[in-house]
Amino acid sequence: MASATNFFDFQPQPKDKKGQPYPLPTLKNKVVLIVNTASKCGFTPQFEGLETLYKSINAQPDHKDQFIILGFPCNQFMNQDPADNDTIQSFCLQNYGVSFPILGKTDVNGAQAEPVFEWLKSEAPGLLGMKRVKWNFEKFLVGRDGQVKGRWASTTKPADLEGSVLRELKAGGKL
Repeated sequence: MASATNFFDFQPQPKDKKGQPYPLPTLKNKVVLIVNTASKCGFTPQFEGLETLYKSINAQPDHKDQFIILGFPCNQFMNQDPADNDTIQSFCLQNYGVSFPILGKTDVNGAQAEPVFEWLKSEAPGLLGMKRVKWNFEKFLVGRDGQVKGRWASTTKPADLEGSVLRELKAGGKL
């Protein structure tokens, strides 16, 4: 497993839609919601709720540009995101108006899992200590200090996370 003491200093960095390292250090002192996404899943309409959450929190004067969502497309669950990165980007923008970053397609479980997901799962195991992502649209919340603050199942609606995000924004805990 790769090394990290916090999310922002994680190495190796995950890849963006062009296959380049996504600069996690630029997110320091922000609250980050990480979501494994899919374009052909029953939970795909959550993109709309994620975008609403992203825009509404960042529209608040006290929290402007302090919250970000990172989408990680994944095709590991019943082949529900088979397209290439460009097609996924277009789908998210055209169908849901997504303005938060959608990174490159990645694995979240198994031998080829993105190292940052291995770290997230070890920091916040699921139900009964499960260290795997169960399905599309699982969510991890990282505080300003780079530590995992929570993990939610696919069934958790983005609107239900607003209180947790706002608590982390108010908590401080900057690096």
